[in-house]
Amino acid sequence: MAQKQTVSDTNRDRPPTTNKIETLNFKVPADFKKAFKGYAVAQGMSMIELLREGFELSKAQRSR
Repeated sequence: MAQKQTVSDTNRDRPPTTNKIETLNFKVPADFKKAFKGYAVAQGMSMIELLREGFELSKAQRSR
C-alpha cells in the first residue's frame, strides 16, 4: 500500500522560494479531478507537481 506524502515530505525536495505560499482554489468537473489525480499518482508525483509542470510546459510552448 502506498504511503501518503505529507506537506513536509513534498516540500523537502523543492528548493526554497522567496514567494509566499498561497492557496489556489478553483473547481473542476469530478471526472477531470479523478483523471488528473490518477495520472499524477501513476507518474509518482503530486498533483501540485503535475500542475506546475503542465503550467511550465504551456508557457514554454506559447512563448515560441
